[in-house]
Amino acid sequence: MPALTEINTAVYRDRRARLAAQLGNGVAIVPTAPERIRNRDAHYPYRYDSYFHYLTGFREPEAVLVLTGGDQAQSMLFCREKNIEREIWDGFRYGPEMAREVFAVDAAYCIDELDAQVPDLLANRTAVHVHLGADVAWDARVLGWINTVRNRARAGVAAPDEIRDVHALLDEMRLRKDDHELALMRRAGEISGGAHRLAMQAAKPGAIEYEIEAVLLHEFRRCGAQSPAYTAIVAGGANACVLHYVENSARLADGDLLLIDAGCELDGYASDITRTFPVNGRFSGPQRAVYELVLAAQAAAIATVKPGAHWNDPHDAAVKVLAQGFIDLKLLQGTLDGVLEQETYKQFYMHRTGHWLGLDVHDAGDYKLNGAWRELEPGMVLTVEPGCYIRPAPGVPESFHHIGVRIEDDALVTAQGCEILSAGAPKAIADIEALMRGRHA
Repeated sequence: MPALTEINTAVYRDRRARLAAQLGNGVAIVPTAPERIRNRDAHYPYRYDSYFHYLTGFREPEAVLVLTGGDQAQSMLFCREKNIEREIWDGFRYGPEMAREVFAVDAAYCIDELDAQVPDLLANRTAVHVHLGADVAWDARVLGWINTVRNRARAGVAAPDEIRDVHALLDEMRLRKDDHELALMRRAGEISGGAHRLAMQAAKPGAIEYEIEAVLLHEFRRCGAQSPAYTAIVAGGANACVLHYVENSARLADGDLLLIDAGCELDGYASDITRTFPVNGRFSGPQRAVYELVLAAQAAAIATVKPGAHWNDPHDAAVKVLAQGFIDLKLLQGTLDGVLEQETYKQFYMHRTGHWLGLDVHDAGDYKLNGAWRELEPGMVLTVEPGCYIRPAPGVPESFHHIGVRIEDDALVTAQGCEILSAGAPKAIADIEALMRGRHA
């Protein structure tokens, strides 16, 4: 069975208590993710639902958490029964009795009892907090429970008259990471940073992109990460100008840049790092110029990450540096104000500069509140990832064709400013070239 020391019950109990305190006389119902069939008898590797895991730490499929608010708040876990025969085929199961003890919920029941018990738990409650719209079958089940309570009206039982999105409450909770989460994210950043270093050392002309991907995946797993946080992008040459390139099957050529966007997932928490470097270990003149521009844009963006700054400040800072750089490199014509106003910079930089990071790679949390960009607060974690992607086009000097550069780090907002969780992956040109010179030493 899993080591019990890995489950910090106090963390999950506190999160459930904080959510229950916001429910009033309501009930929250949070299911985990279903298993998905890949083909015939084979399933995709199972990944629990992030919201469910945030509240429980429970990793088995076929499970639902029910929280009741009010003066007598309770947490109830519905999970698979203990079944020794199934464990022979599929591995360890907690079962309700052990799950209640290990995960510190108030009660635990077999998942088969869910339909019978939930209507009783909804009786005389003012609201049910769930997430609708993601799964038609789940939506119908929730509405069925409410209708069952409505059918008891002549017995004096009231059904909830409101259905609220439980994610609205949980998104705000998840946006600010606690110490438990930050410890995992720091370690995920360390693992991924080390993997990027190894990838730089493994790259060489003639290697195939997937060979470098294999180096990353091996190091993730060797260091204890359960999986990549997303499908790795290992893009050499012109492939680096495809933002979501994941085929990873081309042979690397001497003189090309290699863009790697890859991060591991550790106990549910993602890292997300991008580095770009020359396959042969030496930046050419145009490559160096573009790389230094993107690095300067990232530095300007990171400098804005601090409490009280707004979400859009890093993006605005990066765009201003990039736009001026595109003019200086003669990729664009005109004034800085004109390029910014007309957004012609989007020919070479068409995406945003970051996103929230946590249990999901693009993590939970609104970017605007009441129409205004959200202020950054200590405990928030975001990526900072400016880039430049130069495809052949009229007016674009041939020496810049097919240069794609992105530099991405994971930034934790602290009381003093920010902490870079992905600093283990080198990004200064001198550091990259020195590391690659020593790869065969």
